[in-house]
Order: sequence, then structure tokens, then C-alpha cells
Amino acid sequence: MEKLSHTTENILDENVKKLAELFPEVVTEVREPDGTLRHTIDVDAFKERVGDVAEGQRERYQFTWPGKREAKQEAYRQIDKCLRPCPEESVDWDTTGNLYIEGDNLDALKLLRNTYAGKVKMIYIDPPYNTGHDFIYDDDFARSKVDYDAESGDYDEEGGRLVANPESNGRFHSDWCSMMYPRLLLARDLLSSRGALFISIDDNELSSLLRMCEDVFGKGNQVATIPRQSRASVQNDTDISSSHEYLVVFAKNRRQENRRLKESNAVAWAKSDSFACYPKPSDPSRYSNPDNDPRGPWKADPFDAPNVRPNLTYPIINPDTGEQHLPPRGRHWRTMPDQYSKLLEDGRIVFGKDGRGRPQLKVFYEEKSAFGEVDNTWWDAQRITVNSTASKQLMRLFDGVQVFDTPKPVDLITNAMKLALPKKSNDIILDFFSGSAACADAVMQLNAEDGGNRKFIMVQLPEVCDEKSEAAKAGYKNICEIGKERIRRAGKKIAEEVEESNRQLKLGEESKKVPDIGFRVLKIDSSNFEDVSEVPQLITQGTLFDFADNLKPGRTSDDLLFQVLPQFQIPLSAKIETKSINGSTVFSVDSGRLAACFDRNVSTETIVAMAKMEPDYAVMRDASFSGDDAVSNFGELFKTYSPATITRVV
Repeated sequence: MEKLSHTTENILDENVKKLAELFPEVVTEVREPDGTLRHTIDVDAFKERVGDVAEGQRERYQFTWPGKREAKQEAYRQIDKCLRPCPEESVDWDTTGNLYIEGDNLDALKLLRNTYAGKVKMIYIDPPYNTGHDFIYDDDFARSKVDYDAESGDYDEEGGRLVANPESNGRFHSDWCSMMYPRLLLARDLLSSRGALFISIDDNELSSLLRMCEDVFGKGNQVATIPRQSRASVQNDTDISSSHEYLVVFAKNRRQENRRLKESNAVAWAKSDSFACYPKPSDPSRYSNPDNDPRGPWKADPFDAPNVRPNLTYPIINPDTGEQHLPPRGRHWRTMPDQYSKLLEDGRIVFGKDGRGRPQLKVFYEEKSAFGEVDNTWWDAQRITVNSTASKQLMRLFDGVQVFDTPKPVDLITNAMKLALPKKSNDIILDFFSGSAACADAVMQLNAEDGGNRKFIMVQLPEVCDEKSEAAKAGYKNICEIGKERIRRAGKKIAEEVEESNRQLKLGEESKKVPDIGFRVLKIDSSNFEDVSEVPQLITQGTLFDFADNLKPGRTSDDLLFQVLPQFQIPLSAKIETKSINGSTVFSVDSGRLAACFDRNVSTETIVAMAKMEPDYAVMRDASFSGDDAVSNFGELFKTYSPATITRVV
């Protein structure tokens, strides 16, 4: 009977398999120190297949820093950890599709990868800005496994695995890059082929971030670097006031052609397997009807376009003045001459406001509004709330208490979602630097606005609040407590607003639904199982009894269930039904896809009942059986009653 691993998947082995599918002849075997054989890549054979390569001291274009190699290895390192459920801190545990994960986000990304790889449509993060005063995550790549395990899960009074990064540090930029790089590598794995990553950043590490993202995603997948106005007032303690931040956007797989959503390619666009920004709604204030055109309000767009094409460069004559026009240098007309003639005859060509300017195309609001308009890369304070206003909004939600110093504006994230996700979407949005949980707030608000069913996954390290802060004085011990309480309060406020709006509906108007305002809390912890890989000479007759049950004290069947869910790629938000069968607790998960029982001394009758449920997967503890014969019986009973079920022991 195959046993489930306690560790996360081996990403390097996955990469070897992917290369083997392309070039099977480059795969070879090596013998490990313990005598086992492992598949790996024959580098010389691989070179023969791909031709010329850049290696050694050979000059090539690259972005590097001290510690990059170790940072990449950190992304691939396996961990022996789990997610422990906390229903008592959750909201609507049984029905919600949202997740709030407490713990180091590097661990969280590894734990999420098996289930959510290729399934996240949008990631938004607001990582610590490297200002010399903030903190960065302390990923010490030089630690041994013993040192790491001893420290893992413990957070000291300054926030645990966080360290100051003063500008006097010789590795000031390198440490920040080493913190971000493995997280970006794993984030890319989680994105779907149509997914995109949005990152808030300031000038301090903008250039480093862009180079890292180009390294991870490829320069061709850069969508935009959006400057946005972050403050309205002038900062007087410097020679020039910084009033902006950036939103860096990279796609997993950006579409290179037909990026705009047009009527002619709308169906193909919707089925495409690459990312392109969704259009924003047309602004009716930009349209007018000075000539009382029966087709309604319109605006004038240039009739010329970039990139010279000889067959689209021809003289256009103003029929009223006889004036001749050619496209500006380096540009061409939009259409062929015969199509232009049809547009002119249809009254869709105007020549400036006074009839004497360059030819322009009439674009009618009624036609344009169906498909929207292309967004631009400048988001000012008229469109996005500045940071100080976002802080005041959060204070109002917390009854005037400043629980968080630098919350991101909710409408910043909402606008990003409108670029990345369709209306009424049911996609997953991930934020693994959750902070005050503004992203969760934004997801719920947008769902309430358009009736969508988007789901969020928030990840946050439980960084301890400074004892002198207003948050600590208000009773919040760490940032996670603030984030969870924000979601509770924001969700309640949204539900009340939707219900009030529905009470004021006019006859014939459709009522809005209250969105999913719940969330499951999961906390990263060490594995539920003791490490029994002792050195042989340290094992005595007495200690053998300690291995009879390797489950750690205090761990429950619910803990075990959430440790095995990722191994079957079952969502952590899946519905869980608990059944009592012949005195044993049996879990039926995700509409019966998984049947699990972790009790001791499970009867044959219980196993038969589980098999008759015909799940896709079935899992039990080795401690559930009285001996090896019972383990074999587990598999045989499923072969009899449900042969398609995959059975595993943990």
C-alpha cells in the first residue's frame, strides 16, 4: 500500500519529468549516497540537443546579485509542514470558498502549489518596501535542517522571522532581492495561463523588481508599469516631494497580438489561453452630439494609426474645402480607400471641430459601450484613493482606531481586478503579503457590485504589533488578528449595504445577492507527524515503542485531513461532510471525491461502507489498522466494492 509523503512535492523532479517529455534521451540515472537511484539530466546530452549555450564566464545578458543561486534553491526546497484548520476563528466555515492563511508566505506558497498550480487568475501583493526602516523576511539559506526545524513556527517579540534591513547593510538590495525571488518563482507556478501578477512598489526597488520579474516571467510578458498618485499633499522635509508609487504588472503568458477586445474577435479572445487586459467601461461624459446625429453621442478618434503600410497611405480630400491630407510621418490611415469612402458616405468622418482639420473617425457611445475602452497607465487621485484617505477609511471601519499604518486603497486593487478578470468572475485572487487584508475587502466589494463569485486566498505572517501601537492598545496582538477582523467588519458592512439597497428597489429592478463574506482560517505548522528518521545507533528497545504512533500530541483528525487534501489536489475550501460509521468518524470531502478516516481500530464494516461511497480517493492512517494484513485488507476491500478508487495510507 503506497504511503503519502509528509513533505511538499519535489519541484526539481517535476522539472526533470518535463524535460524528459521533450528530450527523453537526456535523462540519466545517478546513485545517491544511500544507494538509491534517481533520475536527472545529462547536461552534455542536453547541450547537444539545444546547441550553443551560455555558461561559465561567457558574457550574456543577465540580472544577478549575491545570493541569487541560494534564493532559487530556496524556492525548490521541500518542507515538512502542514496547514491546521481553525474553525473557531473563521466565518461561515462550512460554506465559504475564501481562505486566510497564517504563517510564512514562502511556506504557504509551497503548500498551496500542489493544489492551486495553474489555477490562480490574479495575484496582488504589496511587499515590504525596502526603505531602510521596514522589515524583510529572514530567509537564512545557510541554516541546517536541524536549525531550521528548531526555529520554524516560532515568532519572537519583533515578529519572528523578520529582520531589519538598514541602508548601512552591505547587502541592502541583495537581501531584498533574495527575499522576493523565490516567492516570485512560486507565484508564477500558481498563476493560470491567463493569469497576471500585480505588485505595489516604490522607487527604492522598482528597477530591481522589474529585472527580477523579467527574469522569472520573461520581458515579453511585462504588461505595464502603472504610476499612481499616492499622496495629495506636498512633503516639505525633502527637496522634491514624492507623490507616486507604482503598480508593476506581469502576465504568465501575455497575448502578443489582438490585445484589445473587439466585436470581431470577442469569441476568440474569450477562448484564448493567454492574458490581455479587459477593457474598462466607456465614459459617457467623453461623448457628445453637436450635430444631432440620430445615432446618438459620439467622440472623434484619429483616423491615422502607427506603422507605415504603403497600401494604407493615400491622399484624403476634404469634400467641403478641397484640402488634401496624408497620414503623419510613420503612420497610416486605418482603412483601405474603398472602406474610407463607405465611412465618409455613412457620415462617420469629420474634419476637426471647424470642418478644416485632419480627418477623424466618429465613434458612437452606443457601439463603444458594449465593448469598453482601453485603459491607460496613469491612475491619479481622481480615480484611485490616495494612501492617507485609505488609512482614514480603515480607521472608520475600526471605530476610529489606527490599527494599520499603511493600508493599500481598496479601489486600487478593485481597478486591478477589473483589468485582469471578467465581470461576474468566479476566479481565485491571491495576496501573499496580505497586511491589513485590503485585497479581501476589494474582492468582496467587487462581488457585491457585479454579482461575481470571486474567491480570495490571503497569506500573512503573524508579525507582532508594537506594544506602543494603537493596534496593540486596542487588543490586537499581531497583524493577522487585524486582517481577520477587517474581513469580518468589511463583510458585515457589505452585507448590510446590499440588504439596504435591496429594500429600496423599484418595481422590476433585480435584487443583489450578498457575496461570500466568510473565510476559513488555516495556520502553518510543523507536520502532524513526528520525524522517525532516527540514526540507527540512537534507537533502543525502549524508544521503539515511541514509534508505534508517530502522530504528534494534540493533533486531531481535522489536522490530518487538511494535511492530505493537497496531495489529492482537493481545494482547501472544499465542502467537508462528517459521518459516523460503526463508531468511526469518516470524512466525505468535495462532494464525495475523497473518503478519509483516521481513527484507531477501524472495523472492516467501516471500510466496506467507505468503499461503497465510491470516492475517487480513500485515505486512512497506518495506525488505523491492527497489522499488515489489515492494511492489505483495506486495499482489497476497495478493489471489490470500488475498484476505481485510489487508496493511500498516511
